[in-house]
Amino acid sequence: MRAAIFNEPGLITVGERPDAAIVEPTDAVVRVVMAGVCGSDLWYYRGDTPYEPGPIGHEFVGIVEEVGADVRIVRRGELVIAPFAFSDGTCSHCRRGITSVCTNGGFIPVGNGDGGQGEAVRVPLADGTLVRVPGSGHSDQLMASLLTLTDVMGTGHHAAVCARVTSGDTVAVVGDGAVGLCGVLAARRLGAERIIALSRNPARQEVARAFGATDIVEGRGDEATAAVLELTDGIGVDATLECVGTGEAMETALRIARPGSMVGYVGLPHGVEFPVLQLFVRHTGVLGGSAPVRAYIPELLDDVLEGRIAPGRVLDFATDLDGVAEAYAAMNQRGAIKSLLRVSTI
Repeated sequence: MRAAIFNEPGLITVGERPDAAIVEPTDAVVRVVMAGVCGSDLWYYRGDTPYEPGPIGHEFVGIVEEVGADVRIVRRGELVIAPFAFSDGTCSHCRRGITSVCTNGGFIPVGNGDGGQGEAVRVPLADGTLVRVPGSGHSDQLMASLLTLTDVMGTGHHAAVCARVTSGDTVAVVGDGAVGLCGVLAARRLGAERIIALSRNPARQEVARAFGATDIVEGRGDEATAAVLELTDGIGVDATLECVGTGEAMETALRIARPGSMVGYVGLPHGVEFPVLQLFVRHTGVLGGSAPVRAYIPELLDDVLEGRIAPGRVLDFATDLDGVAEAYAAMNQRGAIKSLLRVSTI
């Protein structure tokens, strides 16, 4: 089968891989319909994080082609959402809703196995991992929104949950990538009254406003901090979503958080250090990590299917598998918020 291959930083190609196949009786093989390029994939693409040459990608929706002998819930022919982390749904962590640290789980690609940016993927622990999508004949726009539930919408939602966003809050979102924009949408969904989006990109500002942002701050660092404090009469925001993962982004998030509030962080940390004394003095809390999107998909799926949210708007560059190099380049050059790969048809 054909799949995207990471060769070295800056070089993604399409190559031949062994066909995805059942290995364990709890596996399923999913034929990929749509796949996404994630912001975390760019850390590898830029050479900022080591990555072994081989298949890449962890965001995909598709059709179940085959199931193992012990699979009881997922069936052949069903359209499914595959969260980026596989989990059994039964361990103590899964039962607490933290599926991304399942004691029997892991992340796609599995070892050096199938990546999400390919024609098919072996998904371990299929019954605990895959989420069936009801209905048929879904529009292209709806399919794009379903794809965001594999990662970015669930991750933005996790940032809002960790920041304890509640009705009437003033919220700031640091980061205008797909996760940050989905964080804006998540904050609005949870009832935030005022949402301040930090963004210097006009196209992303437009999406942020469509998703519910009431204010835009274009600065960075000290300039951004001053602007947010001015908008909040020097108090700071009730909840802060850090959706980048850099030291500067975290520093800004902590500075604009009002005393006693929470910073929800979901950006993959690079060069981040927590100033413990500052947190202590200002009574600021931090909570986040790799989002347990499997736990969030059911509630978010209902909202997508009912048209209450449409996070698929963050997917503003589309191509096929042969265009995967262009998909990465578009995101790396900030010419696209998020790239979508059309791999097959339903």
